[in-house]
Amino acid sequence: MSTNVSEKRRPEQKPEGSRAFDSGSKGGRFGDQLFSGLSLAAGILIFVILLAVFTFLGWKSADILTIPGSAITGGEGFFAYVYPIVLGTLMAAVIALLIATPLGILVALYISHFAPPKVAKPVGYVIDLLAAIPSVVYGAWGMTVLAPALVPFYNWLAENFGWIPLLEGPASNTGRTMFTAGVVLAIMILPIITAMSRELFVQTPKLHEEASLALGATRLEMIGQAVMPFARAGIVSSVMLALGRALGETMAVALVLSTGGLQWSLIRTGNNTIAAEIALNYPEAFGNRFTELIAAGFVLFIITLIVNLAARAITARYKEFSGAN
Repeated sequence: MSTNVSEKRRPEQKPEGSRAFDSGSKGGRFGDQLFSGLSLAAGILIFVILLAVFTFLGWKSADILTIPGSAITGGEGFFAYVYPIVLGTLMAAVIALLIATPLGILVALYISHFAPPKVAKPVGYVIDLLAAIPSVVYGAWGMTVLAPALVPFYNWLAENFGWIPLLEGPASNTGRTMFTAGVVLAIMILPIITAMSRELFVQTPKLHEEASLALGATRLEMIGQAVMPFARAGIVSSVMLALGRALGETMAVALVLSTGGLQWSLIRTGNNTIAAEIALNYPEAFGNRFTELIAAGFVLFIITLIVNLAARAITARYKEFSGAN
């Protein structure tokens, strides 16, 4: 009886394999903690940088409140100065999104669900290659090739649809208009929307697609029932990311647009954006002019921040859907 008690009290000896596993798990836990710490530090660093930019712009642009309105460019105050370029920025970005969003989604659907592998891979490479082209190249191409090519189209629009305020003539004889800038921006943001949408479409659970097809849906109906709802939040994120790129684009817009006053017509010469205004005038700016440009940059920062917050809100609204719910 005593022998049995002593055997029960004897500490159990772990096999060699379990000891190795314990030491490995400790190393694994240390690696997880290290990686978690590095990730947290990176997140904090990004926040600090963003806060520093916000503080710098706010500090430098605060002097705009003390400058008399007559001393600001245009002589009518800062609002009258920044209002046209804010509208120009939004107009160019909206035109780019209206062109690039449906085109990017359709290309992504073709690559992921319709094209054979021998065609899908080259098309995907070409689309991704567009993101590697410098913006100044896009601007030079838009100014020298695209703008003159669109002049006959602008004249036709002015003759047939000039009663629409956005297409009111006389059309530009150089083609350097807001619509041309929007087309160039659409080509520049197309890889962002296409690449992100393609990855989302590929990740759609095959069971969802097969279930839709098994119920008698066509390929197009299956995409509407299974693929698009699954990728909806991600598509919104890709569009908002592309919008941020369009809002902040500088050189391409500066080269394409023939700067001037605000024009509601998309086919007239004129208009400008905040980024292009800063890029063209900052090197020679000093005094009040420097403060104006910094304040305009602060306005652009606020607009971009609002766009990102709106994207987060929209994405959070649809993040619960997974197709299997």
